[in-house]
Amino acid sequence: MAICSSASGSESGKGWIVHGLLAGAALAAAAGAYAVISLRQSGKFRSRVVGIIPARFASSRFQGKPLVHILGKPMIQRTWERAKLATMLDHVVVATDDEKIAECCRGFGADVIMTSESCRNGTERCNEALQKLEKKYDIVVNIQGDEPLLEPEIIDGVVQALQGAPDAVFSTAVTSLKPEDGTDPNRVKCVVDKHGYAIYFSRGLIPYNKSGKVNPQFPYLLHLGIQSYDSKFLKIYPQLPPTHLQLEEDLEQLKVLENGYKMKVIKVDHDAHGVDAPEDVEKIEMLMRERNIS
Repeated sequence: MAICSSASGSESGKGWIVHGLLAGAALAAAAGAYAVISLRQSGKFRSRVVGIIPARFASSRFQGKPLVHILGKPMIQRTWERAKLATMLDHVVVATDDEKIAECCRGFGADVIMTSESCRNGTERCNEALQKLEKKYDIVVNIQGDEPLLEPEIIDGVVQALQGAPDAVFSTAVTSLKPEDGTDPNRVKCVVDKHGYAIYFSRGLIPYNKSGKVNPQFPYLLHLGIQSYDSKFLKIYPQLPPTHLQLEEDLEQLKVLENGYKMKVIKVDHDAHGVDAPEDVEKIEMLMRERNIS
């Protein structure tokens, strides 16, 4: 080759060493990519999945929210029943630090993992529960207990999104934001890039235009209360120090983004009805009656 013939002996040796290192790196990368592709094709890539419903009694906005009754059933039971319908979950458990919630859940047949009161958010509670499970899992789905009408297909969707994005450690779902919810801080907004990865989450309206008003023609996105993690990343998450944006917005997803990790986002058609405050209970019961959901 011309490069080798024009080099001196020692330079040639160095050139071959560099060439060998680069070739070795390329082969390693190719082998790694092939391994991922092979695992995905064989159906074994991130194949073991557990759904965890973190639940706590204490809440600044709604004390005892998981146990509030919605048309005769505790909200945590309705969430659990929806999660059990998801086809991608191998197991569903409730993770709580409260014995009243645990007793209620055992009463309707749910498996319960007791966690400590020191968990700062649902993600940390999921991580602690994961460590206490006997079986090993590749993906953990954090299913918010205040979304009792969440479709099981959305749970399956976020799992499949993470399985299909080996460069991501986290996946979540969004839906269209209603214009009247644009300034509601309890409705978390999201912006994504053209490849479907999250750019930012905020309690404020994003993007924000010059008029300072909601643009009814813009396709704003509302974040839904469900997210899945690669289990290896979930073990790292509690060790990451809190970040400025996370603390300011009080959104745990921002700690993931601020630390440079990638998050895959899917858009779904979902008429979001989370229970954030006591007044939301009547709204969701009215909707369930309209849809003949018992």
